[in-house]
Amino acid sequence: MRNAPETADIVIVGAGASSAAMAWRLSGKGLKIVVLERGDWVDQHRSPSLRPDWELALQSEYHANPNIRRAPADYPVNEVDTPIKPAIFNAVGGGTIRWGAHFPRQHPSDFRVRSLDGVAVDWPLTYDDLVPYYDLNDRMMGVSGLAGDPANPDRAVRPNPPLPMCPATRALAGGFDELGWHWWPSDAAILSVDDANGRSACNSCGPCGLGCPRYARASVDVTYWRSAITAGIELRTGHVVRKLEMGKVGQVNLVRYINSNGHEGTISSQVVVVACNGLGSARLLLASGDGDRDGDGIANASGLVGRNLMLHPTAIVTGVFKEQLKSYRGPFASALYSQEFYESDRERGFVRGFQLQALRGQGPLSTALGGYMRRLPWGTGHHSRFVREFGRTVSLTVTCDDLPESENRVTLEPGNRDRWDMAIPRMYYRLGENTKRMIAFGIDRAREALEAAGARDVVVNPLARQAGFHMLGTARMGLDPKSSVVDADCRCHTVDNLMIIDGSVFPTASAVNPTPTIQAIALRAADRLLARLGMPQERAA
Repeated sequence: MRNAPETADIVIVGAGASSAAMAWRLSGKGLKIVVLERGDWVDQHRSPSLRPDWELALQSEYHANPNIRRAPADYPVNEVDTPIKPAIFNAVGGGTIRWGAHFPRQHPSDFRVRSLDGVAVDWPLTYDDLVPYYDLNDRMMGVSGLAGDPANPDRAVRPNPPLPMCPATRALAGGFDELGWHWWPSDAAILSVDDANGRSACNSCGPCGLGCPRYARASVDVTYWRSAITAGIELRTGHVVRKLEMGKVGQVNLVRYINSNGHEGTISSQVVVVACNGLGSARLLLASGDGDRDGDGIANASGLVGRNLMLHPTAIVTGVFKEQLKSYRGPFASALYSQEFYESDRERGFVRGFQLQALRGQGPLSTALGGYMRRLPWGTGHHSRFVREFGRTVSLTVTCDDLPESENRVTLEPGNRDRWDMAIPRMYYRLGENTKRMIAFGIDRAREALEAAGARDVVVNPLARQAGFHMLGTARMGLDPKSSVVDADCRCHTVDNLMIIDGSVFPTASAVNPTPTIQAIALRAADRLLARLGMPQERAA
């Protein structure tokens, strides 16, 4: 006979960026909130960035791709049908443990793609709906930046001054100025000054993407989760949620999990929130159908769970400069950006647009192995080429708005299961024709900018393969239950006590990093949930 299930008011699956924001916003209201995370805490004071082999760690135990990393909490992903490979991190903090912390907001036009350009779909939210939550989130994450960007709507003074520019980014800025193109210092979830909560300012040491022992780079384990746990949120690590079980009244009745000791358990909850990223959330919903088989799953009356996968296809264009720029120093992806080509102009041959984002140079091992560019020749000529390139490069990413296409999707493989006996997810993804034209145009513009900045050589990586960091759209939000999975409050149309709050709910991708928008949506969803529960709320801003 099975033990009676534990009870809770709210269960949240996953402990990444969206979960942390929502849990914190719901805390302190007398609710029993349990968060189940398959990974563990990461001790950033023991980060591989402090080791001389930090670049090897980036290619092994801290690799972005779970199929290469193979950490205890990782599950395999069938990636044979996608040129862009999965990049996820299973831990408290999720992808914010291993990220660049570039922190741009979407444009107002990103919420009205159908109305403005006649493609994709409009969001059931507007930019203005999210502004107070963007502002709140900036304060919680400790964003550094400069207000007044002419490419974006007015916004509040940034919580911290912008990160300092280096010789490489100053050269890039000069190139944009010569061409008369927009550029602006990045909003970055990285401290430029010490704060009052034990986080220190960035010291430009260089080994980013591995955790930050100074806590300069925001990750939600040291921002939101600290406060949420102090306020009574219960966060359990090593808990793999295997299935959401439906009851007779059309609601999720039980959350079934297995913990790190192999114990199987269940929780019955008034509200269940899924926050496992665009891959993991689709997987869990699909796996929660009758018999745990690949099929319709739950909350899938529209047939859209898993479909419309968007990935932000990215080219990397690198300039090699004559001068020694020491470009291996500083935050690797949070210096400056250009949104000169962000908005639609059909004369370019495509709709929507892209962002050009600066990437600093890489460390010695990555430089030798090719990194963003090309592998250096072994043997004769290796050292001279290394000296010619190390510390002398700066790159521009061409980050493309990726239109949703139904055939780009996540499915399950019932006959191929992981060690928790869950069906393995499979990614199907192809670049659309609009994206192909956009990325080609963007590569040419990046080359122009680098040459104007003084690069003596330009090298193109036409598609970053290990860059599936932004998995979006697999449980899109909308007003019509026939063409969406959740409503504007992130509540599933057909399972009214089930919410999804990660990038799955994005109807369109925009051309910027999604984390600020994901967190703003999660904060707003928390307030809307509190209103439904009749609980007191605080002002967003």
